[in-house]
Amino acid sequence: MKPAVPRASRSQLAIMVERVIEGLVYICGISAIIFVFGIFFFVFKEGAPFLAKLNFTEFFFSKEWIPTSSVQPKYGIGALIVGTVSVTALAMLIAVPFGLGAAVFVSEFCTGKTKETLKITIELLAAIPSVVWGFIGLSVMSPVIISVFHVPVGVNLLNAALLLALMSVPIMVSIGEDALKAVPDSYREAGIALGATKWQLIYRVLIPAAKNGLLAAVLLGVGRAIGETMAVLMATGHAVNIPDSIFDPVRTLTATIAAELGETSHGSPHYQVLFLIGVVLFSITAVVNLAADFIVKGIKRK
Repeated sequence: MKPAVPRASRSQLAIMVERVIEGLVYICGISAIIFVFGIFFFVFKEGAPFLAKLNFTEFFFSKEWIPTSSVQPKYGIGALIVGTVSVTALAMLIAVPFGLGAAVFVSEFCTGKTKETLKITIELLAAIPSVVWGFIGLSVMSPVIISVFHVPVGVNLLNAALLLALMSVPIMVSIGEDALKAVPDSYREAGIALGATKWQLIYRVLIPAAKNGLLAAVLLGVGRAIGETMAVLMATGHAVNIPDSIFDPVRTLTATIAAELGETSHGSPHYQVLFLIGVVLFSITAVVNLAADFIVKGIKRK
């Protein structure tokens, strides 16, 4: 027979194992912060040498983007920022009603095979690669826009916004459904007991109770739209332009980086400015997340 391990030794071993697990959990917890700051440091380090020569007013507000000029290059990203914001805003105007409406439908109205079929279809929609969405924009959406709206060009702001909306809807549906399912059943039972109809229950009880999760779903959709590259590169027309209507071609920050970074020499001013655009994108997403955090905290206090 093996000698019995003293109780004190077993307790010490358990304490050591617990401390090791706590250390691993702590490392996993702060690893996301480390990775985020590491990415930001890398991107900023590559673009920082150009800051001394950069005219910030021209950089942020000029719409002249001519980085390859051998005489007088221009590094104005004003039109690129407007293009990014306009495409994202229009995409969210289309995606939010459909995404949250589909989440409510799947969560509260669908049952059995219909619900499972819809969920699988939505998940498959999210699995389509962005380059395939770009081909759909070029070969399907562009002729439809030309024929329906009688415009000369089908690759434009509307085309890209429709694609981004379709790409964002699956995320909104998935997160929104989870938020609605997390509402306690007692809320539903109380609403029904008070004589609320199905729509009154959804509008007055479920949506207010799940508003934090629904807001998170919308913000994840915004992040998906802002960070998209290939679909907007192929569907926007990729023209440096401040749009006057939804049928004008535009260019986004992400598409500019994707299209031009591979053609620049390492360490050149053009190369450094593209990394500064990456810093701007990083800052925009940080502002969106911080604003969402403040909004959620304000909602919780109310």
